[in-house]
Order: sequence, then C-alpha cells, then structure tokens
Amino acid sequence: MIKLFVSLFAMMQFGISFSQTTPKGLEVESKAPLFSAKDQNAKDFSLQKALKKGAVVLVFYRGQWCPYCNKQLSQLQDSLPQIEAKGATLVAVSPELVENITKTVGKTKAAYPILHDENLKIMRAYDVAFKVDNVTIEKYKTYGIDFEKANGSNGANLPVPAVFIINKKGKIIFKSFDTDYRKRISVATIIANL
Repeated sequence: MIKLFVSLFAMMQFGISFSQTTPKGLEVESKAPLFSAKDQNAKDFSLQKALKKGAVVLVFYRGQWCPYCNKQLSQLQDSLPQIEAKGATLVAVSPELVENITKTVGKTKAAYPILHDENLKIMRAYDVAFKVDNVTIEKYKTYGIDFEKANGSNGANLPVPAVFIINKKGKIIFKSFDTDYRKRISVATIIANL
C-alpha cells in the first residue's frame, strides 16, 4: 500500500511539473510582449514600430524542414495583399538559423519578415517554446532532421505552431494555438479577425 501511495504521489508530482512546463500560449486580451530581431534580409524588425502602422499577425513556425509550416507560410504569402489591405503587418518567427530561414524563403516565396529567434526570447515571451524529448529527437534524425544543426545554439527547442493577432494598442485580440503541428488555422480566419 505504501509503495502504491509513493508511486501515485511521484506520478502526481511529475504531472504537475510537466503541466507547468507545457506551453499554453498567451491568452487573448493579454498585453503582447514587445520584441525586436533581424529578419531574413538582416533588417531590424521591431514589434513596437510595426504596431504604430496597424495590427500585426505574428506566426510561429518550426522550421524549413516542416511541410506543414511551409504550406502555411506559402498560403500566408499568397494572401499577403489581403492581410496588408487590412492595414496589418505579417511576421513569422522560428528557432532555426538564418541560413535555414533562407531555405524557408526559397520554399515559400515569403516576402514578409521572418525572424530568427535568438535564444528563444520571443518564443518564451509568447509561451510557445518547448524542449523536444529525446525519443522524438532520435526519430527525426532518421528523417535527416537534426535540431542542433537546424537551430544552432537554440538546440532541440521548437514552438507550438501558433498565430497571434496583436492590435495597434499592443493587445492580443486573436490566438490560434494547437499542439498538433498538423493543424493550422486558415488564412481566411486570420483575415476575418483583423
């Protein structure tokens, strides 16, 4: 009986600590954390400056190796004129190295800023970052995906694919966040919420 109690207690503690480290994404009505970073063209992007022009659509993606990310980013590029017509700026963020962001641009034709999230500062601020477990790391290596090579010092950390719409006042007015990386919000839904 004591062993059962100890085991249950240990499982509960593990569950509690796991739930505290599992990203949830910032909630709608939250103040959006400000950030700045370099885009794929080595230009400075500042959320604060972008918000002076209007709303910002902030997209977190895993990497150029992810077909679901590439499809989403391509669809966003195809709809960029409609997003901009609403007075919004589109920006994407990834843990991957700049040379891999260049590969993303090549695959998706993205003309909007894509930012390298150095030291995961942006991903952590928006509560989308998570550490990839060892089993998944090894599994992805069999597909030729090495997170250490793809992300450099960011290592085996990825974002939960997420989209936040931030209004001109700096408040999050829309959130799409799904731990199933295969599920992505439609561009039509994003545009409808601008």
